[in-house]
Amino acid sequence: MKELTPILRARRERRLNRQNQRSSRTRSVLLSVGMVFSIVLAVLIVSTALAYADITRNLPSTDILPHLLNPPDGLLLQPTRIYDRSGLNLLYTFSTEESARRYLSINESSPQHIPQELVNAVIAVQDPQFWNHSGYSIMGYDDPDSHPTIAQQLVNDLVLYSEPPSTNRAIRERLLAAQITDRFGRTQIIEWYLNSTHFGKYAFGAPAAAQLYFGKPAEQLTMAESAILAAASQSPALNPLDAPSVALQRGRDVLHLMNEQKLLSNEALDLALAETPQIMPPPQTPPVPAQAFINMALAQIDSQIPRERIERGGLTVITSMDYGLQTQASCTTEVYAARLAGSPEPSLDTCEAARLLPSLPPGVTFPDSSASALILDPKTGQVLAIVGETIQGRETALVGEHRPGSSTDAFVYLTGFTRGLSPASLTWDIPGDGVIQNFDGVYHGPMRLRTALANDYQVPVENLKLQMGMQNVTQIAASFGIDLDQNISLLKLAGAYGVFATQGVYFGQNVNNEFAPVSVLKVQTVDRAILLDWSTSQAKSVVTPGLAYLMTSVLSDEVARWPAFGQSNALDIGRPAGVKAGQTADGLDTWAVGYTPSRAVAVWTNVRGEGVSLSPRFPAVLWNALLQFASKDLPSDGWTIPQGVTPITVCDPSGMLPSRECPNLVTEYFLNGNEPIQVDDLYRQFAVNRETGLLATVFTPPELIETRTFMIVPENAKDWARSAGFEIPPSSYDAIQAPPVNPDANITAPELFANVSDVVKIIGTASGENFSYYRVQVGKGLNPREWIQLGGDVTTPVESGVLVDWDTKGLSGLYAIQLQVVRSDQQIDTAVIQITIGE
Repeated sequence: MKELTPILRARRERRLNRQNQRSSRTRSVLLSVGMVFSIVLAVLIVSTALAYADITRNLPSTDILPHLLNPPDGLLLQPTRIYDRSGLNLLYTFSTEESARRYLSINESSPQHIPQELVNAVIAVQDPQFWNHSGYSIMGYDDPDSHPTIAQQLVNDLVLYSEPPSTNRAIRERLLAAQITDRFGRTQIIEWYLNSTHFGKYAFGAPAAAQLYFGKPAEQLTMAESAILAAASQSPALNPLDAPSVALQRGRDVLHLMNEQKLLSNEALDLALAETPQIMPPPQTPPVPAQAFINMALAQIDSQIPRERIERGGLTVITSMDYGLQTQASCTTEVYAARLAGSPEPSLDTCEAARLLPSLPPGVTFPDSSASALILDPKTGQVLAIVGETIQGRETALVGEHRPGSSTDAFVYLTGFTRGLSPASLTWDIPGDGVIQNFDGVYHGPMRLRTALANDYQVPVENLKLQMGMQNVTQIAASFGIDLDQNISLLKLAGAYGVFATQGVYFGQNVNNEFAPVSVLKVQTVDRAILLDWSTSQAKSVVTPGLAYLMTSVLSDEVARWPAFGQSNALDIGRPAGVKAGQTADGLDTWAVGYTPSRAVAVWTNVRGEGVSLSPRFPAVLWNALLQFASKDLPSDGWTIPQGVTPITVCDPSGMLPSRECPNLVTEYFLNGNEPIQVDDLYRQFAVNRETGLLATVFTPPELIETRTFMIVPENAKDWARSAGFEIPPSSYDAIQAPPVNPDANITAPELFANVSDVVKIIGTASGENFSYYRVQVGKGLNPREWIQLGGDVTTPVESGVLVDWDTKGLSGLYAIQLQVVRSDQQIDTAVIQITIGE
């Protein structure tokens, strides 16, 4: 037994050790789990804190609501007003006398108040649990248009209106809704809401809506009328003036809803349904001046400030409009449109600019026609005047996009200029494989690109598109903000051509993700807090000053456009101005867009009807008057030649360096490095037999030879040249008849038309009475233009002997050999033969 005791003790110790090890492992596992849990919890706490900090970063203060809404100085108690650039001329107000804004309490003890019936109706429609929740609902996080409580709607409309929809914004909206409910109370929130929400037709607040729709103060509203307004607050577009029958039915639906929610008894429901609310007629509103300008300004503000915020009130908008220029542009366009349509003209008594209108082309009117115009300052990118589509002398608010036609052709030529061409480059306006035709139905032959662009010829521009590739042309136009595959607006066209006015710099702002001229300078609250400031222009370099100058040199070239427009035309305004006329192939849309260094004007005219079409001469008339008037108090400056551009005298129309045959020299402009280095080869002189009209030979009697200069017409242009009566050089030579042999001056070997090679002995006679000396010359061709003398003058007479040796190695083809015998009395006897040198 004593021997078993150590064994049992050892077993017990081993068992205890195993238990201790298991306990130790368990404690380790638990400790590890605890540490992981602590770390995860810490991460969650930190992440939540960071997320909350991110969500609440720059969270607006709830103090903004009293500042906006509380009388007497609440910002939203004033409507938004739109002014011209001076801030003195009021253009538009988002309010009428009938919808003037007032703030009323919902306390019925006040003589003037919002009735409880309207309070209940709005709560029934907008937020049935208004009096019970904490100001927000957890529903609707994933719907950017969902603002399920009245407090959330207040926050959405007045506090977070500028934030884009997102989950963060949804959370921020609910945080603020809870804060204002806790701080100001539900009674204040419903009062604010009823005094600020939109009931349609720019009626913000119940007092304005009651007066506009029912012609009475808010405290006099009946139950039925209150229900109609509650429905309108939910869908302002379905208001009693714009949709009267729908508004009445929706009001009845609200009454039933209130009854279901125990906010209206059965008896009160029956009484309200029996009512016949009397809706006021729409108020007579005076015509809005410059409605097209206002519409553009509001559309551009939309890119920065929601339209609903603008309409809600409390803002001052300073536009870029020059009020005097806008007034003159409008009345001038009305006079032009009336003349175009053959309608009675408006009075010219106060329309100074209309007196500058050149006469329209005589004898033609277009009753179904319209016109619009835009004027901007290219140095700032600010729009000064916009005239909406004017029909038969009456301006509308419409300013649309239209087919550009050839008004954008300048960017095709500009593409060529960026790739080494110049205004001097030669192009051929001749029939080709396509169906493209010029607007005048005539082909004009060879010309410089300057002439083609200035006269709006379509065949050269189509050829240039093929040469440059439309992808390259499209890229160049896009850098000016123009999409050649889309219709174009006056704003974009004037802005693009204004770049040439400023030597390649585009001034404007980023509007709706596009760089463009602007019609707004500033938007601020009535207490002068700035919400938008475009008074300082941004600048974007589009092309080099050199390229811009090349384009301006063409578009401002009055002489270059004479072939199409005549020497006295409406594109000449008496000062330096670049201008591009344009039209569509059917002649229904026509344009004139041009600029001085300080002003850019774009004009569009349209006609409709079967078989009618219009010439760009018509919009040019309006363009002329508007640009003249807009520039009248500005310096008559032109453009200086920038560095990198060189004027050079070249031959017209080849654009190459002048040769002695060139009949017409002009000055052209070239980018440095693109100057011509070759002499003109388009013109050549030919010796012609004036009797036969054929090319003269060495055998043509000298007295019948005359020198004529011809243009070398390429093979593909010869048919056009013949049909156009264009003189081309003869291709045949005179018949060759050997002259009589002179015994004292003749060549007997080689024989006429012999084939020779190597060293040729020229044998003949050079002698006779009064002999002084002789020389032998050779020249290439039937009638060489140049002669080369073989050896020197020989003073020893020769009789049937060797006159000279001629080494013909390296030469080939037809040559003439000429012997000249000079006598002491200065008489010269000549003998000529033709030979062929073999290879």
